Amino acid sequence: MNHAKQDDPEQDDGLGPLPPPPSAESGFSTSRTVRTGDVDPRRRLRLDSIARYLQDVAGDDLEFTGHARTDPYWIVRRTVIDVIEPITWPATVHLHRWCSGLSTRWANMRVRLTADPQAGPDDAGTRPDGLVETEAFWINVNAEGVPARISNEGFATLSASTQDHRLRWAAMTEPLPTEAPGRDLPVDRPHVLRSTDFDLLQHLNNAAYLDAVEDELLDHQDLLRGRHRIVIEYSRPVVPGAVMTIRRIRSGDRLRMWMLVEDRVAAAVTVTGRPDARQ
Repeated sequence: MNHAKQDDPEQDDGLGPLPPPPSAESGFSTSRTVRTGDVDPRRRLRLDSIARYLQDVAGDDLEFTGHARTDPYWIVRRTVIDVIEPITWPATVHLHRWCSGLSTRWANMRVRLTADPQAGPDDAGTRPDGLVETEAFWINVNAEGVPARISNEGFATLSASTQDHRLRWAAMTEPLPTEAPGRDLPVDRPHVLRSTDFDLLQHLNNAAYLDAVEDELLDHQDLLRGRHRIVIEYSRPVVPGAVMTIRRIRSGDRLRMWMLVEDRVAAAVTVTGRPDARQ
């Protein structure tokens, strides 16, 4: 689920390295099997699949810590996905989740995805292990979806892995361009929403937004050849029956997208190609 737009007091270009875990023992760890439905025709783990993994590990983490009782409702304002080395099928993915910063009502949650690749039916040799680093800005809310204070128990658990207890919001995506479509700004394209894209609260699921990004990246495959980062920020819910259009512009190694409903931004995305080197 995503949440209503907040004021964006400052902006970050989103290109700094994500912080490492304080230790291998910190936070919560689990594993998933990469299925054929999670990958594209080149066997690359898709962005929407990564988003689903992040949602699943968040739920597992809440259950493991017992905070599914004290802090059951969380919504995502932003997700950063840093694909350092693509994860491919077949493989087992290991997810390590911990808090990298928090305040009284929200937290940055890091998830590192590593993989143990298995031999595929047509592999000519070994495949890279794969490495994806992610960070999501999660907001604690009450049953009505209003931001609420994290419980004392939840705060104690989250703060155990970070010294940053004064986390503030800073946008990483850019405002919607106002110029008319032209050579550098193509005509907006439609994106068809399906009934299966919506969750039990009748909001467009976070992972479904990444379907539109995958569609757009078909025309920008060069951005996926090396290391790349995707930043998606959710501004307002999208409900069944909505008509979505995509505005996008490519400039150098950066693709920017805005997902529009009734001419208002529901989500903004930046995809940036980066040097193929680990930080």
